[in-house]
Amino acid sequence: MEIIQLLIGGVASGCIYGLVALGFVLIYKASEGVNFAQGDMMMLGAFVALGLVNSEYWALPFIPGILLACFIMGGVGYGIDRFVVRRIFGQPQFALVILTIALGFVLRFVAGAIWGFTPLVLETPFAGQSVRFGGLVLGYEDVITIVVTAVLTLALWAFFSRTKLGLAAQAASQNQMAAYIVGVPVRRINSMIWGLSGIVATVAGVLYAAKGAIDPNIGLLGIKAFAAAVIGGFGSLPGALLGGLLIGVVEPVAARYLPSGFSQMSPYVLMLIVLTTRPGGLFAQIHAKKV
Repeated sequence: MEIIQLLIGGVASGCIYGLVALGFVLIYKASEGVNFAQGDMMMLGAFVALGLVNSEYWALPFIPGILLACFIMGGVGYGIDRFVVRRIFGQPQFALVILTIALGFVLRFVAGAIWGFTPLVLETPFAGQSVRFGGLVLGYEDVITIVVTAVLTLALWAFFSRTKLGLAAQAASQNQMAAYIVGVPVRRINSMIWGLSGIVATVAGVLYAAKGAIDPNIGLLGIKAFAAAVIGGFGSLPGALLGGLLIGVVEPVAARYLPSGFSQMSPYVLMLIVLTTRPGGLFAQIHAKKV
């Protein structure tokens, strides 16, 4: 029973890692670039939601407040691409890496300047509630996290595989110049994908905040999410979720049954094992590019 309880808690945490990893994959699928500020966008989304919902701030109803936070962060993501990332369009991908690392520091500073660096708690209507199945006790926040993650992952998969806009985004990621020549609005699609990644990051931030206190440093969770994306295979939405679930399950099991400190490095040990056995990740996607 203890193992099952650990696994369920790990799956819920892994869903949050997986959602942040989905943000990495979204940007990669659109531009073959890596947004190392994705964890900090999750952090900012959580604080925006807290500012809209909590009684000491705007005190909006929970669901409308969360939807408004998603809309705001979608605009932030769109604006980041439109006014910042687009300035390096056509430059080597290394430029985007440096830019997004710097952007992460800026977002952390902005959140700290507005909400401070003291941990805050998001007010949710299901705080402290739980569901019992036999000897298992499941918090509402864990159940909601698992359900929301499953629905959102399926929706994103359908978007990229079944819609013209999603297929155009994949075409742009394969060869931006060729896609631009044949009429794909590459820049507009990139901005849209950045906006979508901001929405996904906000959902992840809200689910994370529902489980505990938040502060500007929770953006560093993006490092684990990056490991999850690598484990699953960059470019694969199901792979990102699977990588997050693996890390989420391994951490509590390692903390319970292995020596102290091993749980902190277990995600990266797992990433190294995957990279040495399957360098492309568990769901490696190989594309032939025409030049």
